[in-house]
Amino acid sequence: MTGRTGLRSGLRTGLRVVGPLAPAVLIVVAGWWLFLEAFGISPLVGKRPPQVWDYLFAPDAAAHRDAVFGALGVTIRDAAIGFTAGMVAAMAVAVAFVLFRTVEQTFMPVAMLLRSVPLVVMTPLITLVFGRDLAGVAVIGGIVVFFPALVNIAFGLRSASPQATDLVLAYGGGRLTVLRKVAVPTAMPSVFASARISVPASIIGALIAEWLATGEGIGAGILRAIGGFRYDEVWADIVVVTAVSILAYAVVGVVESLVLARFSDQRP
Repeated sequence: MTGRTGLRSGLRTGLRVVGPLAPAVLIVVAGWWLFLEAFGISPLVGKRPPQVWDYLFAPDAAAHRDAVFGALGVTIRDAAIGFTAGMVAAMAVAVAFVLFRTVEQTFMPVAMLLRSVPLVVMTPLITLVFGRDLAGVAVIGGIVVFFPALVNIAFGLRSASPQATDLVLAYGGGRLTVLRKVAVPTAMPSVFASARISVPASIIGALIAEWLATGEGIGAGILRAIGGFRYDEVWADIVVVTAVSILAYAVVGVVESLVLARFSDQRP
């Protein structure tokens, strides 16, 4: 009975999070179509939704699907690597900031200086140092994710209740105990907010890495398709990577709702 109740609760949570996305997707598709029609963009260049659908799902489109979804798999892998690297680094640095003020005073100006440098400018240097394989992808994608996540998570860790903090200290707990029992649970909404922001950002980081470093995945595929005037493939690549970004955002929202409902007194 408990398992069925949990399943129903999970389904309701998923519908609550995913449901509002359906009208948004319809609005985006309608806006895409109307924009092309309003500006009179030729169907040879600006592909309409039915053209993209036919390119991917027509009976004779197996080769197209293999090319697009094969490249998509590489981009998802690259985005997952960048997302994981950026989030783990942001959480570790945020904890260090909260525990040691001198670390923040030393590191934050450097971090802000690095953040002000466009990633496109840094990418050639990153590839020289870390190479064009997964290590370089992790650094490029991690940079995109790291800075927004760091600010949100550090803010969440510092939002712990002073009364709860004083209670832990009064019972002999140290800074690590306060962090574990008070600050981390309080920061969970901020962690998931960072994750929601970082999922689309990690895909952007993966595309940048593929454009400028690895030559693989959707990023490189779009460049090759543009160079070959294969605009059907360009639009199909853009549509599928956008759909994956929206789906990943929704999945993070579902996980957030389930985790916060179970382990926190704060709800999204």
